[in-house]
Amino acid sequence: MAEPRHPSPAQHRDTTVNSGRITEVKQDDSIRPASKDVLAFFKSRKRSYDPSTGLNLIDDERLVRAREAMSLGVQTYNSRTLNFKTEVFSILANIAWTYLLHEFYLRKKIKIVSADGMYWSLSQMIRRSDCPISKGAKDNIKSLKIIRDEVEHKLLRKSDAMWLSLFQACCLNFDKTISDLFGESLSLQKELAFALQFGKMNVDQASTLQKYDIPDYVEALDARLKEGMTEEQLSNLDYQFRVVYTLDSASKSRAHIEFLHPSTEEAETVRNVLAKIKLADDLYPHKPNMVVYLVASGSGKKFTSHNHIQAWHKYKVRPVGGAAQPENTDKEYCIYHKAHNDYTYSESWVEFLVKVITTANGLDDLKAYRN
Repeated sequence: MAEPRHPSPAQHRDTTVNSGRITEVKQDDSIRPASKDVLAFFKSRKRSYDPSTGLNLIDDERLVRAREAMSLGVQTYNSRTLNFKTEVFSILANIAWTYLLHEFYLRKKIKIVSADGMYWSLSQMIRRSDCPISKGAKDNIKSLKIIRDEVEHKLLRKSDAMWLSLFQACCLNFDKTISDLFGESLSLQKELAFALQFGKMNVDQASTLQKYDIPDYVEALDARLKEGMTEEQLSNLDYQFRVVYTLDSASKSRAHIEFLHPSTEEAETVRNVLAKIKLADDLYPHKPNMVVYLVASGSGKKFTSHNHIQAWHKYKVRPVGGAAQPENTDKEYCIYHKAHNDYTYSESWVEFLVKVITTANGLDDLKAYRN
């Protein structure tokens, strides 16, 4: 009995054999009847299609297992009763990506077995120029691999929320890649409602989470994930998923949280950003006299307190003293403290001033400004 051709995931079954072909086979003495075992396997294979995805449990085993690995990782992370979340997700996500890329290269007729008999590792595949995923997605996978490698050596304790944005991006990247390469029917969104349902914390829960004592070695691991990466790489939505959650009034017909695909025009306008909440003292650490000192040191030029006053006037960074709304500042550079009725400034303000006064006529122009 002839071997059936390899089906694509979009097909639910191979083309049926017509009666004329059956007659030809019966009359061809060179074709020997299949054994009972071969026939049983053939029938089992034909009954092994998933009607929703079109995948065959035998022919498409890698894709079946890739989807299940990612699905299990998400379900574990979302479970209210399990604590081994980061560890399990990082392991299963690596497996899911490995099987997916193995299938991609096999279908391109590329040999993926090394000289030692081992199949290519995930690290090998994402280093290839023909790897079909984005640079941001590759960086994300590299970070997950680092986390996975730590799992067998150290307890990661209450570290789940530290890398939530990485895990979210990983799932979105996986879902997009498997859909693009093998068909929309393989998307996990139907099973999971949303690719990942990690964000289930309210404000009180998020505040409580910050009180946990994160071990030094976990913080060191977090630093390793970002080592050598540029700000552009870190802000890539394929590397880590970013969303701003705002508390706002809304009608019952509108959801309080809305997810936008980063490639849409609306998303470009909204600029979704997931930021670690910091205290004002962390974001705006410099009092005016410190700004003066830092700008003078950084520029190598004489910069006085009067020049600083001229600067915040000229660039409208803050209101004048006694203003009715002293809090109306340029939040990139300055913030008003109601408790002690003064202003402090960000590192960005210092950098901006250094850049301004080190240009050809920057300092002279500033000195010439009249309030």
